[in-house]
Amino acid sequence: MDALDKTILEHLEFDGRSSMQDLSELTGLSRSAVFTRVKRMEDQGVISGYTVRVDRKKLGMAIRAYCNITLKLHERELLEEFEANIGSHREVRSCFHLAGSFDYLVEVEVVDMDAYHRFITRKLAAMPNIATVQSMFVMSDVFRR
Repeated sequence: MDALDKTILEHLEFDGRSSMQDLSELTGLSRSAVFTRVKRMEDQGVISGYTVRVDRKKLGMAIRAYCNITLKLHERELLEEFEANIGSHREVRSCFHLAGSFDYLVEVEVVDMDAYHRFITRKLAAMPNIATVQSMFVMSDVFRR
């Protein structure tokens, strides 16, 4: 990867809908050369996809929480079971395996506090091997990339 590839990547991270013409004007390369570079980075897995950011509040998802989860046991099978199970819940937006004080950080979005309570008590607490859950609630987005 050279400086032009990095420029293209930075711009696409900021605006994934940029056209080849936009990228061409930014880099001084022809549209064809930009397309070739973007295609190569896609084929190499450097660009793994394009996404849309949705204002979840406008869809009625008023509560976003981050749950610090600690497991009772840390055997490989139990970690794999947790990871397979956590993604099956529609309330879960993301999950990260951590090194540190907690085992996992789980992002949850729901319509209201009652829905969050149901998620915690009926779904998360029903999963085997959960030792503790600590919840933190997002008050506002300062910025997101």
